[in-house]
Amino acid sequence: MKIDCKVPAKASKEAIWTVITDIENAADNISAITKVKIEEMPPASNEKFDITGLKWSETRVMFGKEATETMWVTDCVVNEYYKTRAENCGAIYISKMYVTSEDTRENEEKDNEVVRRNEINTRNYVGMSFEGEAGTLCAKVMSALLGWMIVGETKKALVQDLKDIKA
Repeated sequence: MKIDCKVPAKASKEAIWTVITDIENAADNISAITKVKIEEMPPASNEKFDITGLKWSETRVMFGKEATETMWVTDCVVNEYYKTRAENCGAIYISKMYVTSEDTRENEEKDNEVVRRNEINTRNYVGMSFEGEAGTLCAKVMSALLGWMIVGETKKALVQDLKDIKA
């Protein structure tokens, strides 16, 4: 199962990065998260805002029930993305939180004609990709039976997290 989604954000990339790397206070920024417990801090040798090595337990409401997962940051490029890994019930979960920008050219309509303007606007986005891989036979069977339903609900949850973050 692979999912990727992003939402536009009005804040700067740096401001978004500050929010998405503030794991300790994630419950204040994401409505589905009810509790965060830091298990291991990243090495002191990391540059500022490089959270590689951070490990935490996160309790959130998913599918109407509270669930706790322990995850850790495996890779991080400051002001661009960080990747996490979690393992539970025979499955491996890899996620990537990212900040990106896209340049757009705005057009305007005048007397039913599209008039090109030379203005280029940069729009920032906060995004997340998620990949779940079944590792055991039981997890593979469950994925085959329920995967189609889980993908839709998981994508809705991810989009809501991103909307909470961009606010």
